[in-house]
Amino acid sequence: MRVAVVGATGMVGNVMLDVLRERQFPVSELIPVASEKSVGNQVNYNGESFTVVGLETALAMRPDIAIFSAGGETSLEWAPRFAEVGTTVIDNSSTWRMDPTKKLVIPEINGNVLTAEDKIIANPNCSTIQLLLALAPLHRAYGITRVIVSTYQSITGTGVKAVQQLENERNGIEGEMAYKYPIDKNCIPQCDSFMDNGYTKEEMKLTNETKKILDPAIKVTATAVRVPVVGGHSEAVNIEFLHDFDLVEVRQLLEAQEGITLQDNPAEYSYPMPRFAEGKDDVFVGRIRRDESQDNTLNMWIVSDNLRKGAATNAVQIAELLLEKGLLE
Repeated sequence: MRVAVVGATGMVGNVMLDVLRERQFPVSELIPVASEKSVGNQVNYNGESFTVVGLETALAMRPDIAIFSAGGETSLEWAPRFAEVGTTVIDNSSTWRMDPTKKLVIPEINGNVLTAEDKIIANPNCSTIQLLLALAPLHRAYGITRVIVSTYQSITGTGVKAVQQLENERNGIEGEMAYKYPIDKNCIPQCDSFMDNGYTKEEMKLTNETKKILDPAIKVTATAVRVPVVGGHSEAVNIEFLHDFDLVEVRQLLEAQEGITLQDNPAEYSYPMPRFAEGKDDVFVGRIRRDESQDNTLNMWIVSDNLRKGAATNAVQIAELLLEKGLLE
């Protein structure tokens, strides 16, 4: 397959190249794409060096697949242009996620919705992916009615500028700020910009994407917080079900779900942590316990590397599924 990675020099783009190589995706020709200031630079892939090209050049090369991670404006303008020449676009921005004509896909949950006609496919938000991978088997078994989620989100979700800010602060260096406030030794209760309803865009993504992928009847409320962590996003989740559940069965359902690793043994201090999720593709679930304040309600803790399953890995898995189902031209 001729594969273009749009945003190849960015933080997620670099991870996408790693994931394509690690998963041995059949790349016959790699087309690394970035902004004009990066054109001509070199990126390494599978032991070879490739020259970064611009969007016009990549479009003329008519790749089979283009994985976008270059921001919403780029996706809005260029994804349709690539689709018009027959390229299947997998977009990591929020641009197409809530478009009713576009599929929003987590392969383990709703990969069956994909067809050959889907030329622009949306990759869900990083926080949504890890949340729904854990919720899906439980919703099938007990019927979820309401979810309360509080996120503790890695600075890598903001990008290189945020990582540099944290490093500068820890080394006593004044530099460019990705956030309005210091992030070291701090928690910032804002991920993305605020909306008219008082929620941030990140919080509303969790609400709206859950409804689109899993079930429009599920009520979701979220609080998203940025924390001085690099390894991944964490989520404290309270889930109310239509039917009662058995904790042993809950653990069995989660263990059986592809893409989930259960870490739930408090007696042995075994629970998910972003430090140990970093660089891994699975979603880690633990601290599973009944909410004793009301019936049919469960608490759990979910952790995942937001650059891997939350972005790059999910996108590559979509490409793998398209190939497996024979949906690529």
